[in-house]
Amino acid sequence: MKQRIEALRENLRKASLDAAVVKSGVNIRYYSGFTSSEAIFLVTLKGTYLITDFRYLIQAQAQTLGLCAIIDANFPAQLGKIGELLLADGCKRAGFEQDVISVGEFRKYEAMPFEWVPFGNELSLPRAIKSADEIENLRAAQRIADKSFLEWLGRIGAGMSEKEAVAELNYVCAKNGSDAPSFDPIIAAGPNGAMPHAVPGERKMQKGDLVTADLGCMINGYHSDMTRTFAIGSIDDESREIYEIVKTAQQMALDAVKSGIPGKVLDAVARDYITEKGFGAQFGHGLGHGIGLEIHETPFLRVFNEDILASGMTVTIEPGIYLEGKCGVRIEDCCVVTDDGCLNLVSLTKELITI
Repeated sequence: MKQRIEALRENLRKASLDAAVVKSGVNIRYYSGFTSSEAIFLVTLKGTYLITDFRYLIQAQAQTLGLCAIIDANFPAQLGKIGELLLADGCKRAGFEQDVISVGEFRKYEAMPFEWVPFGNELSLPRAIKSADEIENLRAAQRIADKSFLEWLGRIGAGMSEKEAVAELNYVCAKNGSDAPSFDPIIAAGPNGAMPHAVPGERKMQKGDLVTADLGCMINGYHSDMTRTFAIGSIDDESREIYEIVKTAQQMALDAVKSGIPGKVLDAVARDYITEKGFGAQFGHGLGHGIGLEIHETPFLRVFNEDILASGMTVTIEPGIYLEGKCGVRIEDCCVVTDDGCLNLVSLTKELITI
C-alpha cells in the first residue's frame, strides 16, 4: 500500500496538485486496504488520512496497518474535516473523482477555498496493471468458480427453474470458499439465452435447451468472471453450429492476446470471424473488459475503444451469438496479459458439455 500511496503522490506532483480526495469504495480499498465505502481517503503531499465514523474505527485501524491517520468524524462533519486537513497541509489544488461525487455534493466542495481538479482517471488507471498478489487473488477466485461449476452441473437438470439453479450455484460457490458472488449470476435457458444479460426467472430448463451460465466468485475483493454454455440432452444442428463458431472465435481471440495490442483490434479478431460465418449482427456486445477489484474496469475490448493492452492487465474474452426466440451461446475466460500472449486463469473445458 505504501508504494501505491507514493505512486499516487508522484501523480499529484505531475498534475501540480497538492492532494487527492478518494471517495469510491474500490479506490479506498486499493490505496488504503480499508474494505468499507463508508469513508473518505485523503492523500496530500504531506499526510495520509482515512476519515470514517465510530462504527468503523476498529476495522479501519486493523486494515490500514498504520498506513494513515484515522480520523473519527460522522457524515455531516466529514466535509469540514477535509477542509481542515487540506488547510493544515497547505493545500491549494486538490483532485477529486468526478464520476463519483454528486453535483450537489461538489457544490459544497466548491464553497471551500480550494481549486478542485478532476482526477478520477489518474486514481483508477494504476489498478489496471495487477501485482503478483492481485493475480493470485484472481487465480484463487477462479479456481473456486471452476470447481463450483462442475459440482453445480451435478445438482441441476431438466425441470429445474433458472431461479432454482441460481440458488444452487450461489450455495455451491459459497460452500467452496467464495467470499461473495462477483455479480448476480446469469442462468439463461433456451430462448432466454438470446438476452446477454438475462435475469433468471421461473422458466424451467428443458431437454434440448442450450443454457448460458455466467458466474464469478470473489476472494479478498477480487472478482473472477466466466461463462460456459452447456446442453441439456440433445440439441439441434443450428445450436451446435453456433456453439462451434463461438468456441473458435474465442480461441482465436485468446491466441491474439498480447501486450501492445489495441482492444478494438482484439475485438475484431473474434468479430470478423463471427461475421464471416453469417452471425455478425447477432454479436452485439464488446469482446471483453478488464477485471479486478471491479467486475468491469479498464481496459475495454470494444469496436471503437482505444485502450492498449499491457503486460499485467487482466481481461475477459467473451464473444457470443444470440438468436432471438431460440438460444444464445457465450464462452468467457479471464486471463492475464503477458508480453507475448496470455495466461488463462480458467481451467474448464470449452468442449460442449451435455447433462
